[in-house]
Amino acid sequence: MCSADELVKSTDPLHPANLIPELCENMYRQGWVTGTGGGISIRDELKAYIAPSGVQKERIKPEDMFVLTVKDRKIIRAPGRGLKESACTPLFFNAFNIRGALSCIHTHSQNCVMATLLWGKEFRISHQEMIKGVRKAGMTDALTYLDTLVLPIIENTPNEEDLMEGMAEAMRKYPDAPGVLVRRHGIYVWGKYECKFKT
Repeated sequence: MCSADELVKSTDPLHPANLIPELCENMYRQGWVTGTGGGISIRDELKAYIAPSGVQKERIKPEDMFVLTVKDRKIIRAPGRGLKESACTPLFFNAFNIRGALSCIHTHSQNCVMATLLWGKEFRISHQEMIKGVRKAGMTDALTYLDTLVLPIIENTPNEEDLMEGMAEAMRKYPDAPGVLVRRHGIYVWGKYECKFKT
């Protein structure tokens, strides 16, 4: 076994290589992703663990994980089987670098797609019990029932990586937003801890 493979071997259920497949399967069961679409990344101080592209979300295994350095996005562990790094990778790194997030997901949730068709440049909602679980910027204090959750909506592009600049600009313009909606596509949402982005 290659020493890099040790990066994805752990008996700890909260290790990113174990947690990402579990979360991917849960997202699939919730209907937030279908087929191979969407993705998850969890990082620590030095390494980012990223689910691969082109694998059915409910079938991802720990050994399918890519591991990259946080500092310069260098791949330090790649799975075999000809798997590709997620096209979402540059966008996950937006969340890591701009927000200091430790986790980021991208889903093709039908509800998110519908929201982008009904609103213009931003989605706004308040006086909803569910926003009490959402944190400002995805990182700090939780919103209250009386607060307004505001998510910027950016236009989709033909290629995922081409969303990077638009997403970064929206994140800077909306510093309290815990995510960015992508019109006719889905959402990127991030959190301070590995499971906080689920809220």
